[in-house]
Amino acid sequence: MERYVREHPLREQLLLEVHARPFEPMAAPERGSHIAIFTGELAEDEAAEHLADLCQDMDAPLPTPDLKHYSQDLGPFRLRWERHTEFCTYTFIQSGAFDDPFENPVIELVPKKWLATLPGEALAAVHFALEPKDALDRDGENLAQLFKGDLIVGAHVSGGDGQVWSDLRMHDDRFSRVLIRDRGMSQNQAGRLVQRILEINSYRLLALLALPLARDLSPRIREVDRALAKITQALADTNPNAGEDSGERALLEELSALASEVEKIGGLTSYRFSAAEAYRDIVRRRLGELRQERIKGLQTFSEFLDRRLAPAMNSVRSTAERIDSLSQRMSRVGSLIRARVDVQIEEQNRDLLASMDRRAHMQFRLQRIVEGLSVVAITYYMASMVKFILTAMADVNVPVNPTLSTGISVPIIGVLIWLALRRAQKALGHDE
Repeated sequence: MERYVREHPLREQLLLEVHARPFEPMAAPERGSHIAIFTGELAEDEAAEHLADLCQDMDAPLPTPDLKHYSQDLGPFRLRWERHTEFCTYTFIQSGAFDDPFENPVIELVPKKWLATLPGEALAAVHFALEPKDALDRDGENLAQLFKGDLIVGAHVSGGDGQVWSDLRMHDDRFSRVLIRDRGMSQNQAGRLVQRILEINSYRLLALLALPLARDLSPRIREVDRALAKITQALADTNPNAGEDSGERALLEELSALASEVEKIGGLTSYRFSAAEAYRDIVRRRLGELRQERIKGLQTFSEFLDRRLAPAMNSVRSTAERIDSLSQRMSRVGSLIRARVDVQIEEQNRDLLASMDRRAHMQFRLQRIVEGLSVVAITYYMASMVKFILTAMADVNVPVNPTLSTGISVPIIGVLIWLALRRAQKALGHDE
């Protein structure tokens, strides 16, 4: 088809990004098992290859290597796979009526050998069940049995068209449980609701990955903070006019070591802390999209997660701010120490120049003395030559008095030599 304008090379890719991870339409009754595998940023190809192995074993179409999303009916269950920046999610779904929503979960239908070799480690794992609206109402006792007596969180969602209950805890099989009641949702609504709940469960844990790191690094950050305070105090107590032994250079070396430590800590935490903030924002958006209304006697998901997630994220943010504050303080203290060292160097240079100036002046005076001695020596040498010549002339009967003539020539020779030296000095000075 004819193109009317020249397109940006990324136009099609950007348009498809909006549809990169569509939700899975669902119609109650359905159950599923969902796992989020933390792979890091370097195992994307390995995860895609492992998925292709399952599809090949079950005679299903193979995913393309660059695929970010894959959904396929594999017979015993439907598979939905998504690849994210540092994790992959696998959702196994089965349609059909059930009595106990969490008995014989769908993941039991997945080949155990394939599950055992998943690239990465499971971070989130959830069994979920979507009940039809004509299912028996579940009272408090029945819900307590399903969730093993744990504290239950729940809410009316999607404008009252659905209900959701969960304890947000791991059970004996290391999976959490979520029960959803369809009270008038379309298949698309149900699919979006399930996707949002599963994302909330995964992203809250991904956000919390930063908390253990912040806790582990806090003691070291305190040590660096105390060491920086000591350097600052030592700098305040140091006399800047004490000269070379005032200690600024030793303080600067110590500060450089601390700055290297802070940069190392920053390198370890920068990505994890930034990712935690991004994941928390996603959790907040997904919670808002649920449009929750309180079920009498139960906390909503927003209340429960905000009470527990907010302090953890505040701790992470506080640690990040402490690291940034340490870096800024070190920069200021380093600038102050370097300024003092520069002043000391300038004072040393000034003293050196003054010493050099004194030496040059002494050399100049010595040179003047040497010049005077040189005039005397050359005059004596020239006068001796004149006397020698005059004596020779007297020996051949030339009427001359060698002694008198030599005496008369001495001042004349001295003046001429002095003038010659002065002229030579002026010529050399003009050339320079």
